[in-house]
Amino acid sequence: MGRSVEARLVRLADRGAVMARLARSPERNLFLLDIAGRLGLPPPAGELRSEVAAAWLGDEVIGVAALRPSVVLDADATPEAIDALLPYLDALGVGLIKSARPGVDYAWSALRRRGRRRALLDRLETAYALRPAGARLGAAGTPRSRPAVVEDLDALVVAARASLREEDRPDPFAGDVRSFRRWVRGRVPRARVVECDGRVVFVAYADVQRPEGWLIQGVYTWPEFRRRGFAAAGVSDLCREAFAAGASHVQLAVVEGNVAGRGLYAGLGFEPFGELHTILFAQA
Repeated sequence: MGRSVEARLVRLADRGAVMARLARSPERNLFLLDIAGRLGLPPPAGELRSEVAAAWLGDEVIGVAALRPSVVLDADATPEAIDALLPYLDALGVGLIKSARPGVDYAWSALRRRGRRRALLDRLETAYALRPAGARLGAAGTPRSRPAVVEDLDALVVAARASLREEDRPDPFAGDVRSFRRWVRGRVPRARVVECDGRVVFVAYADVQRPEGWLIQGVYTWPEFRRRGFAAAGVSDLCREAFAAGASHVQLAVVEGNVAGRGLYAGLGFEPFGELHTILFAQA
């Protein structure tokens, strides 16, 4: 008789096997590598502790899924592995899933068949990567970015809220404002900003900082300061910082239809390497 696939929450003793599987495709699994690597560690302020499940065929890991702080699927997980992981995904009443499109399409279809799910946001994104050899970064120091500090919190909250609205996501101020501010404050050490005339006009976050790669998220320029080179300068500085730290590449994602964003990153040397599907879901 053939062996059956079993799924279970990842324990610290399992982490090595899980990380080894994900490291086979570090570019496509960068965010999941970071979440799995933080198992057992205290979470950043305002975020949930990492929780990961894995599908096993005997002693072999054949699929991985992060459950918290967000839902991320192993880019190489087979339908068989996703089927085994579905009970863990189904237990999540609300959540945000963002992963390679084939896995998300399969998992979301299965979750919808089980009922009790509606999509508050459903969009496609293109994943881009930049390696040092292909970089065409802007000149350093014109203008220059800097690490964010706690005194920037109000500006960062404004940017985070505006960015979510531009993505047609629910306004966080309609919920728990204090928790939202606490979440943004927890991300301050990962934020980089550019100033103009004494005010913050650009922000981006190096949310993953691993040797396998850095992941940039939350890129936002205040509307009245767009098309003036601030985003190109800020992203260029982040990429230089990543390469100086030994990262093999820098990656980010651009929402379908964001022509300006695609043009910006292509100009810096970023190249597409995959399609992502992002779904913000809640109970029906």
